[in-house]
Amino acid sequence: MRVALPEHLVAHAREFAEECAQGRRTPAEPRDAATVVLMRPGAAGLDVYLLHRQTSMAFAGGMCVFPGGGVDPRDFDREVAWSGPAAEVWAEQLQTSEEMARALVCAAVRETFEESGVLLAGPSADEVVADTTGDDWEADRRALEVKELSFTAFLDRRGLVLRTDLLGAWAAWCTPEFEPRRFRTWFFVAALPPGQRTRDVSSESSSVTWMSALGACDAVDAHELGMMPPTYVTCLEVGQYADPDTVLVAAAGRDLTMFTPAVQDDGRSATMSVPDRAVPLLEMRRG
Repeated sequence: MRVALPEHLVAHAREFAEECAQGRRTPAEPRDAATVVLMRPGAAGLDVYLLHRQTSMAFAGGMCVFPGGGVDPRDFDREVAWSGPAAEVWAEQLQTSEEMARALVCAAVRETFEESGVLLAGPSADEVVADTTGDDWEADRRALEVKELSFTAFLDRRGLVLRTDLLGAWAAWCTPEFEPRRFRTWFFVAALPPGQRTRDVSSESSSVTWMSALGACDAVDAHELGMMPPTYVTCLEVGQYADPDTVLVAAAGRDLTMFTPAVQDDGRSATMSVPDRAVPLLEMRRG
C-alpha cells in the first residue's frame, strides 16, 4: 500500500530522480538515530508525548515528532552503567552490531532526557529516578544537550544505571532517498516512569503535548497537525493497545528490519510506500 505525497514533495522527488538519472546527484548517507515513543494511560486511550518542532529546523520543521536525535560518538562508550538486557541481546533485536546497539539504546535514553526531562535510569536495577525537575537536574540536562557532559559521566556522577529493561524496540525507518538530510532511525517505546513529569525543555520544539495516539492521527487527517509517515504509522500502531504495558509486551516480537519508503511516480501522481504491517490499519482507517 502507498500514501499520497504533498505536491511540494512530489516536485522535489521528481527533480531528485531526474538529477540522479543524469548522474548529478546521489542519495545522502543516512545518519544513525534513535527516538522514543513515551507513553502513559489516557482518558481516551493510550497517550503519547509529542514535540512540535520549530518551523526553522532544517529537518522535519513544523512536524510533530517523538523525543529523539542522532547518535553521539560518546554513546558508544562501553563503560556506561548498564542494567537490563545486554548489548548483544539488543543487537539481535535491532538487527545491528553490538556496538551500534549499545549506542542506540544510550542515545534513546539520553535524547529522551534532553528533550522531555524524563530519565530511564535509577540507582539500581530495581529502581527508577522519581523526580528530575530540580535546578540541578536541569543543569545536567542542559550540559548533556550542549555536549559539555557525556551520558556516561552524567550517570556516574549521580550513581545511576541505565535501565534498558524499561525500553522496547518497535520499528526501524530510513528517510527516503530524495531527502537532503537522512536518518536511519530506530523507534523505541517506553512508559512514563511513576513520579516523573515531562517538561517543555527542548530547544528544537516550539511546544509539547500529551495526546491520545489515535487522536493525534485524527488531527493529522484533519490537517490540524503535521507528521511524517513514520510518526503517523507509529501512533496508529501503538494506539491499537490499551496501555503502555501491552505495547511493551508486543514490542518483544516486533520485526525491526529497516524500512525505506519508496516513491512510485507515474508522471501524474506520486505515492510513497509503507511497511506491509501498516496496510491493514491504514485501510481500516480509510474505510
